[in-house]
Amino acid sequence: MRAFLFDYGATIDTRGEHWSKVIFRAYQRNEIPVTWDSFWQAYVATERTLGEGKTILPSDTFRITLEKKVQLQLSHLRNALSEDYPHTDISGKIANDIYAETLEVVGESREVLQHLTETHHPTMVLVSNFYGNIRTVLSEFQLDGFFADIIESAEVGIRKPDIRIWQLAVEALRKASPTPLLPTDITVVGDSMEKDILPAQSLGCNTIHITHGLKRDIKI
Repeated sequence: MRAFLFDYGATIDTRGEHWSKVIFRAYQRNEIPVTWDSFWQAYVATERTLGEGKTILPSDTFRITLEKKVQLQLSHLRNALSEDYPHTDISGKIANDIYAETLEVVGESREVLQHLTETHHPTMVLVSNFYGNIRTVLSEFQLDGFFADIIESAEVGIRKPDIRIWQLAVEALRKASPTPLLPTDITVVGDSMEKDILPAQSLGCNTIHITHGLKRDIKI
């Protein structure tokens, strides 16, 4: 029996690219006059705020999540920007820019997951550091039917690379599988060596390191 544990962020919704780079590129396209160093500090501060679990609602779509992220980032950047920024509508404009790119990438990933499902019928579980709204996001992108279970950091109170979240994911995969699974029967697919690949390898799982997007020729 073939079984997969998929990471979400930067594995399914970017082409293996860290989200900070995706967002900063949108800032550049929209001619926001901010340096990478200033942006990075705002990005990290924003992620810490979002990690507290008070900003993103379980019902928030990814489009809403993006705008909340950008609004927080621009708030942190106010000292680095001129008096003309942030404009009242710039967060929505940047979010729309990023969202259009995300729709394209997620569409590619959906095709790969569909191909895997139709040709190999694997058991698949998602494991992600997310904000408590991953199920809403999966439904938004028509990805919710692929995964037998979802292990989300905001729900279980553990974040990658903590090995315990991977142990929970492996156990969820075993419960969902119609046949017994050894670690060597499981393939972990992720973009981060530190958060995905190394913890999975320490559990004895096979791994696929995503650096240029999901491909149909995933080896199983």
